[in-house]
Amino acid sequence: MATMAEVWGFFAGHLSLMTAPKKSLGQHWLKDRDVLASIASAADLSESDTVLEIGPGLGTLTSELLRRANKVVAVEFDKELARKLPGQFPGKNLEVIQSDILSFDLSVLPAGYKVVANVPYYITSKIVQLLMTAKNKPSVVVLLVQKEVAERLAAGPGEMSILALSAQVFADVRLGQVVPAELFTPPPKVDSAVVVLKTHPRPLFSEVDEKQFFRVVKAGFSAPRKKLRSTLSAGLAMSKDGIDSLLEKAGISPDVRAESLSVDDWVRLARLV
Repeated sequence: MATMAEVWGFFAGHLSLMTAPKKSLGQHWLKDRDVLASIASAADLSESDTVLEIGPGLGTLTSELLRRANKVVAVEFDKELARKLPGQFPGKNLEVIQSDILSFDLSVLPAGYKVVANVPYYITSKIVQLLMTAKNKPSVVVLLVQKEVAERLAAGPGEMSILALSAQVFADVRLGQVVPAELFTPPPKVDSAVVVLKTHPRPLFSEVDEKQFFRVVKAGFSAPRKKLRSTLSAGLAMSKDGIDSLLEKAGISPDVRAESLSVDDWVRLARLV
């Protein structure tokens, strides 16, 4: 029986003969097996877990997931890759679905499923939004994304954004390892990084309507360089005196910018509004 090192050596040697990455789909093949193993390990998988893999591509990460989990559901947009993938793992509990992940029905997955994926940069924010706002949320999400995006997702007060808030009200977010561009084929223009999201049992704004919460957040970030008093007044159609009163009750200075607020600050403010 071939060892894993031999299998990976064969795979790496034949990488150039396999399906070429498609630039239009943001495909970049990660070829370092130690990094792939580390990404899979970040999800803390067990033999009872079902894993949703988004964009499995050539199946390099899929192989690591199948070694650790009970089942892998791989959603692949590329028809050719989706057709080829099952044949690479005969006898394994792998289900390949040819679909756009943004139209995939997450409700078919078992409660507590986990997500592990090397995500195309251009679709990262949409995937995070999909997973975090789904009725059937994953328990853990491990994404390999553009390093700058990973840092934005895990940002703290002073560097907050709507993207960070959209993740952190639903999950604890932490940064993982940085993956240099040269480890991909073809190399992207920037480095990547792992980001891990462990979802809360309930969103932090559970006492506030979700649409109302994000209405307040979007108002605050409508002009990021302006002070919060001005952006909230314009975005919520309220007088500046009224906004000052709300901010005072929330313990927030009217002279700060939206990026300076913590998740808890936004939750308190949304409750008052």
